Amino acid sequence: MGTAHGAVRGSAGAVRGLALDIGSSRTRVWAPGRGVIADVPSGPVLRGRVTDAASHRRLLRKVAASAFGGAALDGGLGDTVVMLCHPVLAGMEQREAARRVVAGLGPARVVSVDSARAAAAYAGPAGGGPLLVVDLGAELTEVTLLVDGLVQDARLAEVGLDDLSEPTGSPAAVVHTAADMVRDLWRCDSTGAVRGALRRGVLVTGGGALRLDLTSRLALRLGVRLRLANDPATSAVRGAGLLLSSALGDPPTAAG
Repeated sequence: MGTAHGAVRGSAGAVRGLALDIGSSRTRVWAPGRGVIADVPSGPVLRGRVTDAASHRRLLRKVAASAFGGAALDGGLGDTVVMLCHPVLAGMEQREAARRVVAGLGPARVVSVDSARAAAAYAGPAGGGPLLVVDLGAELTEVTLLVDGLVQDARLAEVGLDDLSEPTGSPAAVVHTAADMVRDLWRCDSTGAVRGALRRGVLVTGGGALRLDLTSRLALRLGVRLRLANDPATSAVRGAGLLLSSALGDPPTAAG
């Protein structure tokens, strides 16, 4: 689990890069030297799944035009590599649907990376050892165990911040869901990695990391220290940008 799909080096003619995070609520785009250049409402996306490819492709085309200028799109993005974030447990069909949307813009290559590894890349090292990443998103909650930078195990629930606006929604429901997934990872772990990750501190990302009513409850329920990602709502796309810059041979400090 946790591999980046599609090589970056050796992409013929590729001189530009974009990092892209198509979320259930927001679509975020990062460009080298400029940081996050777009943070806009997503097109038809339900629980992390693109449901209207044509509409979302039009949205991305507008964003790309703002990044490179309208004239740059006349021949597509043939000199551009796109690093595309996806949920850790996104299935092959879900990942391919997102890739087809981006491929419709004509980039030199589309490279996929899971959001947990991208967020961890942006958060930077906090000592060695395994890492637990809790992503509190708009319509999804994910808990991922990273060991040596690779996904060792993960859990996903189709519940998120948007559900809190429902009449029966409450912060406790999201917190209980995240905590239960952490405990399930612990029960299934025979290596001690989860215990080590809990001692190290849990990295919390996604828009929910900005909500004290969620993070304080989660810390109390787990009985551990939480490590909040910097600008957690955009940490995945910024981390994807760091990974892309490194792969293209650009300075890794340009995540913005």
